[in-house]
Amino acid sequence: MQTISNGTRIFVASIGNPPPNALTFHSAGHILSCALVSLLAYPPFLRSTSPTGLMTTGTEYTLYQSPALMNVSGKPVVAAYRTFVKDLSPEERPRAKLLVLHDDLESPLGNIKLKVGGSAKGHNGIKDIIKALGGANFMRIGVGIGRPKSRESRDVANFVLRKMTIEEITRVQNGAEKVLIILKNIR
Repeated sequence: MQTISNGTRIFVASIGNPPPNALTFHSAGHILSCALVSLLAYPPFLRSTSPTGLMTTGTEYTLYQSPALMNVSGKPVVAAYRTFVKDLSPEERPRAKLLVLHDDLESPLGNIKLKVGGSAKGHNGIKDIIKALGGANFMRIGVGIGRPKSRESRDVANFVLRKMTIEEITRVQNGAEKVLIILKNIR
């Protein structure tokens, strides 16, 4: 269980696609969460059966990777978050927070942007979490992946499912330090 000086309990869930699409732009949230685990010196992610997914817990945060395809990640993320909250003490539950790491098509590669509540802005994974949660009252951090010149849905789909280069992966991973600063400032 994580302990933060102000009593806030943060469940950091990343969404993306499982293999063979694990190193695509669509999985930038998972890549960022792996970098965060390394930066925090947490134990590696381990497969969890209840809730289903990959999970690791350190002294400050619980990190979770959804096993579902990006666009249908709402149910597993919400189930994992609800299990996390249920396992907290009654005094801690009101201070529990959900933060979702995801790819952001509208930001330059590696850019980190915090958003609290509001619309999904067309992001199908976030839309599915909003639907499963019954509202948009959660935090999210988008990691920029850039955007193809064309806005045609087929071109966008091909772009987000393209394997990232080592340089692109590194730029996404480098966002972990900024994410950690954001996490430390959540109240």
